[in-house]
Parts: sequence; C-alpha cells; structure tokens
Amino acid sequence: MIGLGTYAFFWQHSARAPEPLTLRGAFEATRALDVDLFQICDFAPLEYMGDRELSEASAAARDLGITVQLGTKGLTPERLHRFLGLAEVFDARLIRSMLIGPEGTPSLARAERWLADTLPSFEAAGVTLALETYEQVATADLVELVWSLSSESLGICLDPANVVARLEQPAACVEVCEELVANVHVKDFAFQRRDGWVGFEYTGVPMGAGLHDYPHLLDTVRPRERGIDEIVEHWLPWQGDAETTLRLEREWTRTTIDYLRSTP
Repeated sequence: MIGLGTYAFFWQHSARAPEPLTLRGAFEATRALDVDLFQICDFAPLEYMGDRELSEASAAARDLGITVQLGTKGLTPERLHRFLGLAEVFDARLIRSMLIGPEGTPSLARAERWLADTLPSFEAAGVTLALETYEQVATADLVELVWSLSSESLGICLDPANVVARLEQPAACVEVCEELVANVHVKDFAFQRRDGWVGFEYTGVPMGAGLHDYPHLLDTVRPRERGIDEIVEHWLPWQGDAETTLRLEREWTRTTIDYLRSTP
C-alpha cells in the first residue's frame, strides 16, 4: 500500500510555515490524495500529547479512513513500550525505529538484549517493529541483528538513501535487506555541486529524477506482492521562502504518488 509520512509534510508542519499543518491537517491532505495510510514518524508533538489529544487524533484518522503507522528513534525498552501503547491508541500495526535515539546509541549487544526483552510484547500485540537502515549502523550489522532475534515481529524499514552517508551502495543495501523488509521509505536523492564547485550537497530530488534505482528495489523486494507498505517522504531543501518551499513539497508528493502508481 502507498502511504505518506510526516517527512512528506516536513516544511508544512514546521514553524516556518505561515500556518503550520496539524496532524489532522496532514490526515486530510493524505485523504485528499486518495491515500489511506499515514506514518507519524519522528513527529515531536506526538510524544507530548495527553490522552484526550491522542484520542482525538486517533478519531480523526479513523473518521477519514486513514490507517496509521508510527515512527520513533531509539530502542530502550521504555521507549518501545511507550510507542506500543501509542500503537494501541491508533490501532497501528507497525512502528519504525532505529538504534540511535535520545538516550544515545547502544552497542549491538545491548540493542539485542533490549529487543529480546521487548519483542514478546510486540508479538503479543501483533505489532511489527521495523528498524530503519541508517548511516550510523552498517547494513550488514543491522541485518545480522534482526536475524539473530528471529522474530516475526521484527523487520527492516528499508531506506537506501540513508546508507550513502557511510559510503554504502543503495542497491547493495536493498539486496542484503530484501528478505527482512517490513516497510519501505520512498524518496529519491542526488548529489549536486556546491557553489564554486567546492564539494557536493546530497539532498532529495523529485521522484524519478535522481540516483535511486527504484525499479531495482521493486524487482528485488517485491513490496506489492508481499504486502509491504511504501511510505512517501522527501529530503526537500529550504527554497528561500515559505511559499516556494511548501508548493514544491506538495508537488513532490504528487509526483511521487504518480510515480508509484505508474509502476507495476
């Protein structure tokens, strides 16, 4: 299923927007694009909402026919249980996280112990924890960690754009993760020369215009065949003013949805 994530609304949610988009506003914008899946990922206000606000947000998604997934950072048992509780509020079946979080970066051995303690709760709740591919951890180490725990409630959130920062090849990341993928983050990326040709900038670009070999990902992972959701997000740089940036963010979302719907 195609979904949108909060990173597809990064600037619209931000304080730089004349009227920052609320979570309900993002749900409504998602529905308006005929998309019915939304991943609330690294959305800081979620962690400070009281029971009433959470209940209202959950009701808003439900009323609009939006299925919700959640995303956080970190693997401490306290954090994962906190988000498992939030998953119950939103009836979310998937939580994305990563090793690094506000509590720091655990060693792989400690991450394994934390996950071993926590995964039985995820299994009992029928919720999948998807650990994202990131530059902080070698993809091979992440894959080994997930295999070592051998849980149907643990998989990988595949975002091959991230691993470029540790000089890994995105296509290789896709191939080594293929069997464990539980969620896909969809965004294109490219390098551009900085002014004066002094180095490069690595940023997002409209889907289909960059270096991401998404057909290779589709052929390798087969997300539609396996029921793996594809969540749209962007790395859109600030464009100098809010009007231009917000307009481009909406255009990139439309472009990515059209791209995904045009692919078999």
